[in-house]
Amino acid sequence: MRLTQTDLNLFIVFDTIYTERNLTRTAEVLNLTQPAISNALNRLRKTFNDQLYVRTPQGMMPTPIAENIIGRVQEALHLLSASLHESGNFDATTAEKEFHFSMSDMAEALMLPPLLKYLQKQAPGISVSSYQIPRDEAAKELSSGALDFVIDIPLSHVPDLCRAPLSTEDHVCLINRDHPLVVGDSLTLDEYLTLGHIHVSSRRKGMGYVDMTLNKMGKKRDIRLRLQHYMIAPGIVQTSNLAWTAPRALGRSLDLKVLELPFQLDPVEWYLNWHKSADGDQANQWMRRILPEVLKA
Repeated sequence: MRLTQTDLNLFIVFDTIYTERNLTRTAEVLNLTQPAISNALNRLRKTFNDQLYVRTPQGMMPTPIAENIIGRVQEALHLLSASLHESGNFDATTAEKEFHFSMSDMAEALMLPPLLKYLQKQAPGISVSSYQIPRDEAAKELSSGALDFVIDIPLSHVPDLCRAPLSTEDHVCLINRDHPLVVGDSLTLDEYLTLGHIHVSSRRKGMGYVDMTLNKMGKKRDIRLRLQHYMIAPGIVQTSNLAWTAPRALGRSLDLKVLELPFQLDPVEWYLNWHKSADGDQANQWMRRILPEVLKA
């Protein structure tokens, strides 16, 4: 097989089928007819001497050969796309671009309001989408260009990613303002442990960050409610006597009583993670530059 004898547009079709798992949706995404997509797939099959995608009740499923090459194909397409962007200067004041983020709903609540306020004034053509992607899928999504950034802990275990510190948050204890068991503006460790607590985690079982710290002290709190989403917790705190240990910045924006924690809890550090193939992209560089500044404002 020679690259000079291969239509590189076929690889765009290959990547889109992998993402969509459906030929009709692939045709819609690429603004082509379904026969054109079927023809492209047949050409790909001849090129690789493999079926590549097999029709199943779950959609067009990739064969082992397709799985083996998809990562390199996606990275190559991303590099080509980045090269095109680098050929001209990026002017955020006039650019029309959508940035794709993965972050938790907690990070969305803290970071998206100031970012969107900034974009509305300084870069009105820039839009944002945010959907949380599992960590084990981050590398694939970033390398393919489906994601621009992952806001999370530093994903140092994932190859080919770059990272930079974005925000550091310490924690406080949040309760409703009329809580019957807490008098005054301070909280002892015994009082903290007496309270019923809300624990937020995507995992159904196991200890969280706060509980691991208490466990090292030989202490255990009383968890009355486990949730998978952060932003449902404030409403529950307001209408119950449960306590919630959450980032200080979030506490400042809620009508809740904010108490210092009666024990030392290391702050949580959020990092901006991106793929090395986008490191030189001017639009990517611009977002990496302005986002920390926006969050500090």
